[in-house]
Amino acid sequence: MRRKVTVVGGGFVGSTTAQRIVDSGLADVVLTDILEGSPAGKALDMLESAAVTRSDASVKGVSTGGGDYKETANSDLVVITAGFPRKPGMSRDDLLRANYDVVKGVVEAIVKLSPNAILIVVTNPLDAMAQAAYKISGFSKNRVIGMAGVLDSARMSTFVAQELNVSVENVHSFVLGGHGDDMTPLPRYSTVAGIPLPDLLPKERIDAIVERTRKGGIEIVNLLKTGSAYYAPSAAVLDMVEAILKDKKKILPCAVYLEGEYGINGLFVGVPVKLGARGAEEIIQIKLTPEENKELQKSAASVRELVSVLGV
Repeated sequence: MRRKVTVVGGGFVGSTTAQRIVDSGLADVVLTDILEGSPAGKALDMLESAAVTRSDASVKGVSTGGGDYKETANSDLVVITAGFPRKPGMSRDDLLRANYDVVKGVVEAIVKLSPNAILIVVTNPLDAMAQAAYKISGFSKNRVIGMAGVLDSARMSTFVAQELNVSVENVHSFVLGGHGDDMTPLPRYSTVAGIPLPDLLPKERIDAIVERTRKGGIEIVNLLKTGSAYYAPSAAVLDMVEAILKDKKKILPCAVYLEGEYGINGLFVGVPVKLGARGAEEIIQIKLTPEENKELQKSAASVRELVSVLGV
C-alpha cells in the first residue's frame, strides 16, 4: 500500500509539489485548495499524465472552502503551502498575521484527521509559520519541519556550478539560518567534488555568490513581476518527502525547533538535520567560526522578531 501525502494549497508551489510526488510514484496525493473546482481539475490533469510518466500513484483534488478536510485523513505527510502573497500596501506584519490565520486553520483541521502525520511547512514567512504550526499542532518537534535550507542551498549550488562551469552534481552547498535576507550561506562547508569552495574561488566571487543566494527569491519575483518561485521550491519539498518516506537518514538543511543547539533556544531556524521515517531525527551540530556564528545569531534574531509579533 502506497503512503499518503496531502498538499495543502493548490497554487503554483502546491500543485507543482503534488505533480512531482505523483510523477515519482512515491505516494498517493490529496491536493486541497479553498477554490472550488481548481484542485480537482489540476488533480485530474496530473492523473491523466501518469499514463505517460508510468506512475501508478493516485491523486485527488478537493475543495476545502467549507472547512471539510475529510479526504486528507490518515496522511503520512502533510505539506502546507497555502497562504497569501504580499500585496502592494501590505506591511510585513499584515502578511505575517494573514498567513498565521491560514496556517492556524489548516493545522487545526489536519491534526484531528491525521494525528500521526509529519508536517512540512512551506508558507512564508517560513520559519515563523513553522513555529506557529508546531505550537498549534502540539506535535513533537521532530514532526514539524520547515522547508528552506534545501531550496537556498540548491540556489547556491546552481550559482557555484555556473561560476566554475562544472556539473551541478559535483556541488554541495550549505546554507543555514532563517529563510530571508539574513540567511547564512557557509562557503567553508560548501564543496565541489569534495574540494572546499574557498580553494577554488577568490573571496570576492564567493561573496557575490553568497549575496545572490540571499536575494535568490526576490530575483525571481522581480523577473516574474507577479508571483514567486515554484519549480525549485517544489523540488526541494520532494527531496524532503523522499528522505522521510524512504527513511533515508539523509542530512539536509531544514528549519527545526532548536532547544539550545547552536546557542539558540525555543526557535525554528535552519540547521543540518537527519531526515528519516520519524521526521527530523537528529540535529547535526557543526563547528562555526566566530564570524559564521555571528551571522547565524543575526539570522535567528530576525526570526525571533517575527515570532514575537505572533506571540508563538
